[in-house]
Amino acid sequence: MTSRFSKKTLRASLVAIAAASALVLTACAGGSGGDATDEPAAADQGLMTPGTLVVGMNLQYKPEMFLDDNGDPAGYDVDLLNALADEMGVKLQIENLDFNGLIPGLQAGQFDMVSVGLGATDERKKVISFSRGYVPYATILGTPASGNLGSTIDDYNQKGVVITALQGSTSEQLGKDTFPNATISSFPDQNAALLEVASGRADAVIVEDYLMADFNKANGDALVAADLAEPLSLYYGSWGVQKDNQKLIDILDGFLCKSQEDGTLADLYTKWMAPTAPEFPAC
Repeated sequence: MTSRFSKKTLRASLVAIAAASALVLTACAGGSGGDATDEPAAADQGLMTPGTLVVGMNLQYKPEMFLDDNGDPAGYDVDLLNALADEMGVKLQIENLDFNGLIPGLQAGQFDMVSVGLGATDERKKVISFSRGYVPYATILGTPASGNLGSTIDDYNQKGVVITALQGSTSEQLGKDTFPNATISSFPDQNAALLEVASGRADAVIVEDYLMADFNKANGDALVAADLAEPLSLYYGSWGVQKDNQKLIDILDGFLCKSQEDGTLADLYTKWMAPTAPEFPAC
């Protein structure tokens, strides 16, 4: 077959092949411009677009993740993601969506991962995969500061009691499981669920303690935690990843263990969430 080409044509073809090979090698290099032996090649990081980490978030949970006065993403998750992107040598791209659109969006390939402190429930594990835990949550029962119904689960597990929660969240399911006799009223916005109780239109709200604390800062301590014997739940939120993307999961887990061991997680937690950082799961 080669004999049908002139020498000039053959030389031109070899130059084109060499140029194409150089482009492929360039595309596979790490996004930070550093030595390729110092970090995983972008093509090996499990990203949809090499060199860019696309993250789905719902930026309404101050201080964990929110939009600051300039309209820029801020908070615990955002600082941690910036550190992750630096570690990976990639550009961070945040997509801000309604909470209920995050898991379907991840399934549809709109993002590489979701950062919103997801609980790794059995139901969610059927459709997406999870990193190790990166943020601890104590879920409590918030009640009006002016008065509440009692200090036991049974006091609230009554017909006619209205308890609010964020729609599609683990808190919503926790409410249905813990208070089957009460009415669980779900809202697509977390503040709406809190305001329903603060205004007296509902009896209690199932919410993470740090979210209620932040709400109270802007609403005159309108809510208090019901004096139950223990939190409704204590769990660790995780990053959600496209199903079975083990390459990216391994990178995330390695980064989180490193951040836990060098104190980054504790520093960011005390910066944004609470004065004292709780124990994180052992690596």
